[in-house]
Amino acid sequence: MSSQRRVQQQPGYILHHRPFRDTSQILDLMTRDHGKVAVVARGSRGSKSRLAGVLRPFLPLRLSWVAKSELGTLTGAEAAGPPAGMAGDALLSAYYVNELLLHFLHRYDPQPEIFELYETVLRALCSREQVAAVLRAFELEFLSLLGYAVNLDHEYGSNDVLQHDRHYEFRMEQGLVLVERSRGSLVFSGAILAQIAAQNFADPDALRAANRLLREIIGFHLGGKELKSRKVLMELHRGRIAPLKTRNPKSD
Repeated sequence: MSSQRRVQQQPGYILHHRPFRDTSQILDLMTRDHGKVAVVARGSRGSKSRLAGVLRPFLPLRLSWVAKSELGTLTGAEAAGPPAGMAGDALLSAYYVNELLLHFLHRYDPQPEIFELYETVLRALCSREQVAAVLRAFELEFLSLLGYAVNLDHEYGSNDVLQHDRHYEFRMEQGLVLVERSRGSLVFSGAILAQIAAQNFADPDALRAANRLLREIIGFHLGGKELKSRKVLMELHRGRIAPLKTRNPKSD
């Protein structure tokens, strides 16, 4: 980015924030028309900053900034709607979604479809119902939009349509391979795979299978990097930490 770019009133959200110098912070933004953007919000951590109550995750914003390098400077931010009201698993799941966007998206790569998907998943998480099913549906759509779509309809090699009464093992960089056994962490029946493909998670077995499958696929594309929010969510379910209250925790 060689010339200065000025952006005004861009719809967006804060994915992550971290302190910068005494009273400033660096924000990672998800914007509708510019993709993921990093900006410095100068003086925004100061006690008299007019942005103190605005720069927080899950609040729809209208953002303005100027940039002549990879790191821009925030020039304005205002709320464009009410904050997403989430707590517990829903709130942690929203942070998990933020982490996925941070790791998978490239800066200044417009992804309007992913921006729309992000808004959709936040609205769904606000209902606090079927949080796991909402996340699995998001992961499937997100991978597809990134170009990592999972083929859950055909067998690898032969390209035969999956049979509901047969079993298949998912193998990374290949796909679903017909096997004679019914056990294994990544072995699934054709019937279960059809439910996952249709994002039909009413069956608890299909939901658990989708979790195993998508965790493996996302982990592969992350190069084995562990996501903080997923670890916290797992520890919460094991009873090792206290449940989150409605008040948002720090994202860094």
